[in-house]
Amino acid sequence: MSENRLEGTDHLERSIDWKQGLAIALGVPLLILPSLGYLPMYVSAAAILIWGISVLQGFMQSTAYAEMATTFPKASGLPGFAQHVFRTENYKGKYDKGKLIGGFSAWSYWFAWNPVLAIFSILVGGYLHGLFPVLAETFTEYQLALISGLVIFTGLFVVNWFGLKDGAKLGYVLAAFSLIPLVVLTVAPFATGKVELSNITGSWMPADWAWDMHHILILFGIFAIAQWSACAWETAAIYGPEYKNPSRDVPKALYACGIICFFSFVLVQSAVIGVLGVEGVLAEPLSPLIPVAQAVFGQAGTMVTIIMLIAAMILIIQTAYLGSSRAMHSMSSEGNLPRVFGKTNRQGTPFVAMLVIGAFNLVLISMGTPAAILAASAIGYTCANGISLFAYVRAKNHPSFKNLERPFKAPKGWKKVALIFGLFNLPLCLVGVVYLNSLEVGWTSTWVGFLVLSLYIPIWLYTQRESRRLNGKAATAPSSDEDAGDLERVPGP
Repeated sequence: MSENRLEGTDHLERSIDWKQGLAIALGVPLLILPSLGYLPMYVSAAAILIWGISVLQGFMQSTAYAEMATTFPKASGLPGFAQHVFRTENYKGKYDKGKLIGGFSAWSYWFAWNPVLAIFSILVGGYLHGLFPVLAETFTEYQLALISGLVIFTGLFVVNWFGLKDGAKLGYVLAAFSLIPLVVLTVAPFATGKVELSNITGSWMPADWAWDMHHILILFGIFAIAQWSACAWETAAIYGPEYKNPSRDVPKALYACGIICFFSFVLVQSAVIGVLGVEGVLAEPLSPLIPVAQAVFGQAGTMVTIIMLIAAMILIIQTAYLGSSRAMHSMSSEGNLPRVFGKTNRQGTPFVAMLVIGAFNLVLISMGTPAAILAASAIGYTCANGISLFAYVRAKNHPSFKNLERPFKAPKGWKKVALIFGLFNLPLCLVGVVYLNSLEVGWTSTWVGFLVLSLYIPIWLYTQRESRRLNGKAATAPSSDEDAGDLERVPGP
């Protein structure tokens, strides 16, 4: 890989093109499902505008990420960029604090994507519990969620054991099975006249909304929650080391997914509110698409919708499973996690990371409510985006990176845009989501989020001792002239 990667970690294989990367990332439009009833609870029909703005925020951020992905084609998306850019050379003291910052960003990203598996396993269990009375008589919702998670994780592990190309093939199948019905379900209410525009225009903002500090903090929190879904198509960049031609494939996969997300998020929320009204959405906060299907297609439509939603959830679990496992592999390769997490099989699949992620999510399912898990996860995603955007600014300013080839360049002055959105994430959205969590689900999810994030410190310290013990400081020295130009060590500030 590079001179900065640890000996003993294995390489990912360049086996996919932009269309396959897009197929894997196509689970992202489905991330709106847990929040279709959540955002209207606070901002009524203005949730439609929030989704649109948030996807546009994703374009601003992902333009910077696309440049980083093509400048450092061996780095795995946001986790890889931050880890590389913040490394320092000839640092004073026992540990490289810059390396710790980059590793923490990658850990935050891992924690942002990882809980998606548990969130949607709980939703699958809930749908199965309501759809099949015989299952409801035999199992509790928690037991069905646990069984669903175990079956889905095992199935995805087996499929992806044979490499990312096979994961992309599964993505094609699930996308066809879930996205096409979702498009039909979104467009049909408009085509059949079921959408009442007065349901949107008459409830644009809550009657008690005021521009005071309380509501401004709620708004920042809402943007943090929305970003967790609407900006998550940046995951298409995490497969940078696995694209055949990253300078061409990464921007194509990113922007194609972003365009799909924009129309999907805006139209799905518009259809739901347009058919049910804000009050109707709040009456079905977990699954508002089901009464929409009933209104448009009748009882048969409801059955099809549930089956479609389960397929959609498996697709987004697949997206999250692959993204979080690549984040762990990247951290291990950079010496920020124990090297065992960097182990891959012959097909280039980081199987140890995938096993650990599956086990971790089976534990997370015990939290019971998707809202609590999502709230904790959003804290990690806000930190990851903020630090990654600061990494972009550093990569543009630091003299060590000025001469690197940049096959894709963001527009002139984009580092100012990245800095603005970095500050929007940290501290504004972080403070907002913590405040919103305290109002909505109490402090439990916040403490869980900060606990998981803080666990990185002892893990990282152990990893540094492991690196010194097994390889000495020579473990991070250049191994070949070929890689040295691509991933040059960064001198300290």
